Amino acid sequence: MPNADPVAVAPPPPAPPSAAPAAGRPQPARRLRSALAATPAVVTDAAVLGFALWTVLYHVSFLFDLRPSVTFLGWIVGCVLLAGLAGVRAVRRSRTAATTPGTPTASAGDTASAGDTASAGDTASAGGTGQPRRWLLPVVAAGVVAAVTAGLAGTPAGDVLSWWIPAAAGAAAGVGAMLLTRRAWRADDAAPPGPPTPTALQSGYALLISVGVAISSLYLARNTPDDVYYVGKTVWVAERDLVPTNDFLFTENVAPAMGSLPPTPSIEVFDGALAHVLGIHGASATWYLALPVMAVLAVLALWRLTHRWAPRRPVLAFSVAVTYLYLVAGSDAALGTFHLPRLYEGKGMFVSAVIPLMWLYLTEWFDTRSRRSLLLVFALSVTAAGLTTTSAIILPMLVGAAGLAMLLVGRWKDAVVGGLVAVAYPVGAIVVSRLVLGGMDAAGADDAFFDAEYTYRRTLLVGIVGVISGLALWCGPLLARRRTPALLAAGAALVMSVLLVPGVLETLGALTGISVVLWRVPWLLALPTLIGLLCTVSVPSPSRLLRGAVGGLVAAAMVTSFAVWATPMWSPDSWVETHTRPTWKLPQQRQKIAFWIAGQDRPDGLVLAPSTIMRTSLIVTSRVRVVLPRDFYLVEYDLNSDFAKDRLLLARFADGREKPDREQVGGALERLGVGTICVYSGNRYARDMAVELGFEKLASRPGPGATTCYGRSG
Repeated sequence: MPNADPVAVAPPPPAPPSAAPAAGRPQPARRLRSALAATPAVVTDAAVLGFALWTVLYHVSFLFDLRPSVTFLGWIVGCVLLAGLAGVRAVRRSRTAATTPGTPTASAGDTASAGDTASAGDTASAGGTGQPRRWLLPVVAAGVVAAVTAGLAGTPAGDVLSWWIPAAAGAAAGVGAMLLTRRAWRADDAAPPGPPTPTALQSGYALLISVGVAISSLYLARNTPDDVYYVGKTVWVAERDLVPTNDFLFTENVAPAMGSLPPTPSIEVFDGALAHVLGIHGASATWYLALPVMAVLAVLALWRLTHRWAPRRPVLAFSVAVTYLYLVAGSDAALGTFHLPRLYEGKGMFVSAVIPLMWLYLTEWFDTRSRRSLLLVFALSVTAAGLTTTSAIILPMLVGAAGLAMLLVGRWKDAVVGGLVAVAYPVGAIVVSRLVLGGMDAAGADDAFFDAEYTYRRTLLVGIVGVISGLALWCGPLLARRRTPALLAAGAALVMSVLLVPGVLETLGALTGISVVLWRVPWLLALPTLIGLLCTVSVPSPSRLLRGAVGGLVAAAMVTSFAVWATPMWSPDSWVETHTRPTWKLPQQRQKIAFWIAGQDRPDGLVLAPSTIMRTSLIVTSRVRVVLPRDFYLVEYDLNSDFAKDRLLLARFADGREKPDREQVGGALERLGVGTICVYSGNRYARDMAVELGFEKLASRPGPGATTCYGRSG
């Protein structure tokens, strides 16, 4: 240029050839950063594909009557082959990229996440391009009214409020958020933004948190009555290398299996086969090996969705989401109690890992329409079927919410294809199992039905925490990253808002016969991620420092609220005990008594003991058959039958709650074939009755938990 500054700074001399990296070959440090940035995605995707393969092999094994250990070894071979295939494809892609002119060498981890830079994503979805801001305030106001009134429901301050107030306000907010995000989608003429790419530092932080959560899982123990079924089944498989297709709790795989629990879930058999192959106890395989791995996967799943949906500050949003799970427990239906304390149960892993990953994979499918994303959707649906039968109920709702959002913007083909792929296997597995094993009977499930108000209270809770949950539900879509994340979050909020309208759950239960599990419908929300999104709120200010400060203040306020008004995961009020060393998730005294009874030289027949000891016994070993593993399951076998009445009577007798006469006790003992009676030494009535009925003292155990056992003579 003629007017160029004559005092121009000369460009630096080129680096010598020896210092320049080879074209197309990134430096080792750059490759390391790229690998670290991709690790959460690689680990979770590999786990989904691996467990999906296991579930398919497990279901196929029924056709050939294969032992679990054989299926497990076949699964190992399959995983090795899949890993080799993936490695070959990765090498080919890297070679192709290296030889393609103009291929950028910068790694994914070298670029800042889209959520950390000032971009289109920095504008909240509701205020983004093409959206009429005049409608934003009424929608936000409706969401706030719904959140506040729903959070107050059930508290003294909210006793005068009708549930119709939060239901109506929530429906208005859900519809409004859906219309706003739909309008923003249609008005956005720019090319869809690429997915945000995590940096190595961000992924390293998520990995560090996941490992810390995994370690903490070893020291927290929640005694859950359902463990007698879930962990008991694992122990049965580990000790016998056999999948029980009939009842294994009350009988030796003889009586019909519980109709409400078909054998389609594969997670308990996986843990049992792992234990059998390694030669360790089934409970140890579950709690010392599987649980920490599940914790890592659940945290990484939460990280991936939060990073994908957050328009900014993803690390802060993720940190708040993890804190929410740790600090908000207590209630038997709170998501915190379904995380570490119950993660090893398939339903815990389903709500903690499968739900966020399904939203993530559907986001990727609608954004890219790639075969890879569709494969992951299918694999995750198979994984869900292997975790819990609840997947056949919740996944259709989740996919329906996502499909509805896509239909509203004209993406009907993608919605139909993605929906069918996501629900075909879980629903098909239940249908096939019912055709083979008989009609489904949910009698064994919780008899209580919870209407919309109580469903909200149980999972989203009440008080300040309930208000925050409501804000996440109804305002989260307005904060999510624009286009697909915002649209899917709005679809979830709309469907959940409709389900919370009085009478909807009742009608749905009457039409489908699944009333007993409809309290789980809030699981379709990725609630921890939506909670984290609240701290990504942006204020119109030219100062980036001020915008960041607002997010930090919101995060601090939420965490403080959780710490003050919620019950943390490690609290005794959450039915959790903390230990100084890794332990089984059982009360230690009961565990010791159960092992002591198992070690006795007992006569043949069932063992009668206090109810809590019998419930613990089948987790210790499947070789000790007890009178009543859990009274909850007797509803499956006709409560008016002698089969049920005798067991309930003897359990109350062993507990010291009732003092039935000699004829009642003796008749029940004979009909059930009881060979051993073990009672607490302080239960004098039961001890004297055992001697009167001809039982002889076998052994006694000193306190604490002093116990005396009697065996049938002759």
